[in-house]
Amino acid sequence: MASSSTYVPPNVWQPAPSGGAFANINRPVSGPTHEKALPVGKHPLQLYSQGTPNGVKVTVMLEELLALGHAGAEYDAWLIRIGEGDQFSSGFVEVNPNSKIPALLDSSGETPVRVFESGSILLYLAEKFGALLPHDAATRTEALNWLFWQMGSAPFVGGGFGHFYAYAPEKFEYPINRYAMETKRQLDVLNRRLAENRYLAGDDYSIADIAAWPWYGWLVQGTLYGASEFLSVQDYTHVKRWADEIAARPAAIRGRKVNRTGNDGVAERHQASDLD
Repeated sequence: MASSSTYVPPNVWQPAPSGGAFANINRPVSGPTHEKALPVGKHPLQLYSQGTPNGVKVTVMLEELLALGHAGAEYDAWLIRIGEGDQFSSGFVEVNPNSKIPALLDSSGETPVRVFESGSILLYLAEKFGALLPHDAATRTEALNWLFWQMGSAPFVGGGFGHFYAYAPEKFEYPINRYAMETKRQLDVLNRRLAENRYLAGDDYSIADIAAWPWYGWLVQGTLYGASEFLSVQDYTHVKRWADEIAARPAAIRGRKVNRTGNDGVAERHQASDLD
C-alpha cells in the first residue's frame, strides 16, 4: 500500500488488496455470492442482523415495543455473520439487495413485506404499532429530523472515524484528523440539543433516540472503537446523561444482547426467555 504522500490515483480505478478489518468481504459489485435460503422462525417478524450499532437499533426497538405491551412485536432474530459474508447469500439479498444488516421480513399480512435500512425499519415498526413516534405533526417532524440526521451522519463516524482509527491496516494522520473533527462536531450538535431537551424530539423517548444511542451513546460510554480518551468524550456531559439514561432502560439492556456472540449476548433470539 502506498503512503498518503506517494499515492497517485490512476486514470481508471481497479480493485486492489486493501488489508484491514473486513477487507475480505469488500467488493465493488452487488448481488449474491452463494445460494442459501434464510431460516424462518415461528413469528411474523423475522430479523436478520448482527449486534452492531445499526443492528442494535432494531432489537432495542422491538424490545421497547414488547415492553409497551405490543404482543405482535414478538420476533425471531437470526445472526448474520458479516465477517463471514452471510449478507451475500441469495436469501439475504432477496430481503436486502444492498447486503447490509439489519434486514426485516414481516409476514403478518397477506403479502410479506421486506424492510431494509435501520432507519426505515424503525419508522416502519413505529407506524405499524403506533408507538415511539410522536403523533402531533411538529414533534413527529422533529423526531424524524433527528432520525434522518443520524442516518446521514453516522457513516462519518463508522465508515470514516471508526475505520481509520480502529480498523485500517495503517494509521494515517489526515483521515483520522478529518473524521475525528467531524465526529466531535456531531457530538457537539447532540450535546447542544440535549442541553435543552431530555430526548432528541423533546420530552418523550422516540425512535430518534433509539437510532442515535448505539452510535453516540456507546461512543461517550467508551464502548465504541476504544476512542473515549482520544475524543475527550467527557466534555459532552449532556450526551453522557442521555446515554446513561437509555442504557439503564430494561429494553435497551435486552436489545443490546441480541445477535451478539460471547458471554454478554445471545446469537439468536426466538422468545423472551432467551434473554433472561
